[in-house]
Amino acid sequence: MTDSIRPAMLQGGVAVAAVTHPLGGIERLVDPLYGARRALVAAQRADGHWQFVLEADATITSEYVLLQHFLGEIKPERERRMARTLRAGQNAQGGWSLYADGDSDLSASVKAYLALKLAGDDPAAPHMRRARDLILGLGGAARANVFTRFTLALFGQAPWHAVPVMPVELMLLPRWFPFHLSKVSYWSRTVIVPLIKLAAFKPRAKNPRNVDIRELFLVPPEEVRDYIRNPTRDWLGQAFVALDRLLRRIEPSIPVSLRKRAIAAADAFITERLNGEDGLGGIFPAMANALMAMHAAGVPASDPQFITARAAIDKLVIDDADQAFCQPCLSPVWDTALAMHALMEAGEPGSGPAMRAAADWLLKREVRERRGDWSSRRPKLAPGGWAFQYVNDFYPDVDDSAAVGLALHRADPVRYRSALERTARWIVGMQSRNGGWGSFDADNTHGYLNAIPFADHGALLDPPTADVTARCIGFLAQIGYPREHPVIARGVAFLKRAQERDGSWFGRWGVNYIYGTWSVLAALNAAGEDHAAPPMRRAVAWLKAQQRSDGGWGEDCSSYAPERRNAAKGSTPSQTAWALLGLMAAGEVADESVSRGIDFLRRAPRSGVRWYERWWSGTGFPRVFYLKYHGYSAYFPLWALARYRRLTQADARHTPYGL
Repeated sequence: MTDSIRPAMLQGGVAVAAVTHPLGGIERLVDPLYGARRALVAAQRADGHWQFVLEADATITSEYVLLQHFLGEIKPERERRMARTLRAGQNAQGGWSLYADGDSDLSASVKAYLALKLAGDDPAAPHMRRARDLILGLGGAARANVFTRFTLALFGQAPWHAVPVMPVELMLLPRWFPFHLSKVSYWSRTVIVPLIKLAAFKPRAKNPRNVDIRELFLVPPEEVRDYIRNPTRDWLGQAFVALDRLLRRIEPSIPVSLRKRAIAAADAFITERLNGEDGLGGIFPAMANALMAMHAAGVPASDPQFITARAAIDKLVIDDADQAFCQPCLSPVWDTALAMHALMEAGEPGSGPAMRAAADWLLKREVRERRGDWSSRRPKLAPGGWAFQYVNDFYPDVDDSAAVGLALHRADPVRYRSALERTARWIVGMQSRNGGWGSFDADNTHGYLNAIPFADHGALLDPPTADVTARCIGFLAQIGYPREHPVIARGVAFLKRAQERDGSWFGRWGVNYIYGTWSVLAALNAAGEDHAAPPMRRAVAWLKAQQRSDGGWGEDCSSYAPERRNAAKGSTPSQTAWALLGLMAAGEVADESVSRGIDFLRRAPRSGVRWYERWWSGTGFPRVFYLKYHGYSAYFPLWALARYRRLTQADARHTPYGL
C-alpha cells in the first residue's frame, strides 16, 4: 500500500505512532490527537500533496486482468498477484461483494470468476466450484448487468444481442434530441463513447488461452431470449425496451458513410479528452474502453497515443510482492484538501510550511483555461475549480472545488484571494435551476434516461444532491456570502426540500445518511441557520438516535436500499467523525452524545496515520459501486478530535467554518 502506514506502538488499546516532538522528547502516547497530526504531516508528499489508496471491489481488478487478455499482452507476475488478491476477496458465500462484508453481487462474481479462469485457475478447484454454484444460484451470467454482458460479448461468451443497442450514430444526434451526450453525466459520457465505438466494430478478444465460461449459464448463452429487460419496471422502461428491438432491426441498414462519420466523431471526442497519462476522464472504465477501442480500430501498440493510454491505466495499479490490485481512479486533490482541513483544525498554521506547500500544489492544478464539458450548459461561464484527480481539466467538479476553496480561505484568504474569487464565480455559475448543485454539470436532470436498457445501473445522470449543494453553500458562506444572497437562499431552500422525513439527508458521495446529514448541518451552520430551527433539530435528533452502544456511529453501504435503511455492521472512525462534526456544527458540542463519540475515537485502534477501519464509507454509485478511501480513516477522526478540543477550550458552541 502507498498510504504511509508505519509501525506503531500500542498503549491502552490505542495504536499510535511514536513521533519525536519538534521541541524535544517523545509525544505522550495517550494523546491520539498529537500522534495523528504528526503522522498525517509525515504522510505529505515531497511536493506538498497527499494521495491515499482508493480501493474498489473486485470488479476493477478483474477488468484489468480481462483487458490484458483482450489485448493479448499479459504480465504474468502481476496477473499472479492480482489473482491472489481476487481469491482473497472471495466471500463465505462463494461470490464477490461490492464492499466489505456485503452480499454477493452477481456481476462482480462473474467478472472475478472469468478473470481467475483467464489467469489459470482450475475450474474444478474448490473456490471456483463455490463461485460457480453461487453465480448459477443467482440466475447465471445471463442475468448480469449490461457492462458485464458487454464484456462477455467481447470475449465471445455471449451474443451481441445480449447488450442493448447503442449505435455509434448517437454521436451525431442534435442537442435537442431526447438522448444526447450532454444530457448524461461526465462518467457516463467518457465510458459510453469508446463503448459504442467498440460496439460498432464488435471485436473479439485475443484471449490467448482460449478460455470460456459457458458453465456460468443456465442455458446456452445463444439461446437466451430475454437479455434486454426493463430496468425501471414501468411503462417508460417498457417503451425503451420496444425501442431497442426496433433499433436492432434498423442498425444493419445504417449507411456506411453515416457510420464512418459517427466513428470519426467518437474518435475526435476521445482524442481531445485522452488526458495524457492521467487518462480519459481520469477513471479506469473509460480508460480501458478507450484502449480497447483503439485496438479494435487497428491502432498499433507502438502508437504514442496507445502507449500513453496504457500507461494511464498502469498508474492506477498497486503492486507489491504479495498482491496487486487496480484502483478505479486517483484522489489526490480530494485527499489534499481534506488533509489540510484536518491539520489546520488540529493547529497546523495555515501559513506554515506544510499548508503552504499543499496550497501551492493545489494552485498549480486549478483549472483556468480549459472549457470542459460543463460549458455546454454554461457557455458564457469562465473556467474555474479543481478536478478530483491529478489532471482532469475537462471535468472539474464543484465538490472538490468547494473543498479546496474552503481550505485555501482558511489557510490565507488574502494570499489566495484571486483563486477564491475564480472558484466562487465558477461555483455560483454551476448552480442548477432548482437551487442545488450536481458534481460535474448543471441541470443534469433528464431522469427519463435512467429508463433506457443501457442504464440498468441507475447512475447515468449527475443531478443536484444535498451533499454537494451543502459543500457549495459552506464555501460561499465562509468567504462572506450573506444568508440573504439569492444563491445561498436558493441553495438552502433546496436543502430543506431534500430533508428526509426522519430528519436526515441522503448522502450521494458518502455512506450515506450520516454523510449527507453532516454535510448539510455544516452548511446550514455556515449560512447562519438558527440551531433551534426545526430542520436542524430533526437532523440532530436523527444523528443522536443512530449512535451505537459503543459511542460510535456506523452505516452500511446496503443502506441505499430502502428496505435496509440505516443498516450498520458496526461503528467506524470516519462515520463517527462525520456524525460528531455534524453535531458540533449544530451547537451540540457539550452534549453527552458528542463526548461519547469522542471517547470512541480516543479508544479506537490506530496505526500510524490511519485509524483501523474495516467497513467502507465511500460511494461511487449508490447500490452499484462503492469505495474505500484509505485517507478517510486518517483525516476525518483527527478533524473531529481537533474540533472538539478547539471548541471546548474556547467554550464555543459551534464552528465558524463552512466544513
